[in-house]
Amino acid sequence: MADVLDIAALRSFTSIADCGGFHRAAAAIGMSQSAVSQHVRRLEKAVGRPLVERVGRVTRLTAPGEILLAEARKILAAHDEALARLGRGAGGAAGAGTLVVGATEHAADRILPAITGALKEHYPGRGVRFRLDRGTRLSDGVDRGGIDVAVFVGDTGAGGSVPAGELPLAWFAAPGWRMPAPGVPVPVVVIDHPCTIRRRALDTLARHGVASAVVVEAAYLAGVMNAIRGGLGVGLLADVGPPPEGLQRCADLPPVPPEPLHLRTRADAPPGLAGATAAAVRDLLAAAV
Repeated sequence: MADVLDIAALRSFTSIADCGGFHRAAAAIGMSQSAVSQHVRRLEKAVGRPLVERVGRVTRLTAPGEILLAEARKILAAHDEALARLGRGAGGAAGAGTLVVGATEHAADRILPAITGALKEHYPGRGVRFRLDRGTRLSDGVDRGGIDVAVFVGDTGAGGSVPAGELPLAWFAAPGWRMPAPGVPVPVVVIDHPCTIRRRALDTLARHGVASAVVVEAAYLAGVMNAIRGGLGVGLLADVGPPPEGLQRCADLPPVPPEPLHLRTRADAPPGLAGATAAAVRDLLAAAV
């Protein structure tokens, strides 16, 4: 039926938004790029509207795509939680061959492929599936058994978390963007509250006496990047590897120290999962310095 939102297709679609493009999304979820493209076409047929567009070298979600992204995250979270409660999720018999990795969106396009490679090496024959969400919800997913291991920015305060490295941060803007005139607040683009990176951005500017004004609040990182690319303001983003497509680092604002990453695993997670995941993240961050 054309009006069915397929779960596998929704996973591919959210990965495109999280990773910034078809190629990176395919690498992160272990699928071919053509399969990911086919999933998007299937969703576009279901909703009757284009969901993704190319603007130069940049892949962007359309307005209907932004709406579907928010709904897709709710659908996938409910789907995975239902399987976990029925004993058919990450720790159940049906899911015994798949490792579910939770992560926040920040630097997902770099972190997810690194974790995928490490886990496939340590657990050959097992699939890897990702769930991207806020840190507190990821931690809840670990407690409920729907997520095997979660990597998140900051510390949710839940027990059992261990350090997993430090995430470099930098200010980014669109090419050609200029600082406002003296006395005019710096326009800032942020993820809506609560968000650790949002807090760090605004606190850093205030601490250095830089007046700022939030001009865009987005529910997800894809919306933040689109607003920055559109020249609406600057944003504080993870600085791992080359700048995101269509953005450049902005050196006119105060530097921000790295943000700690933490990791949690469910109580009966496979042996060595925490160590393998943390090592993959640390190696990636070390190589990016």
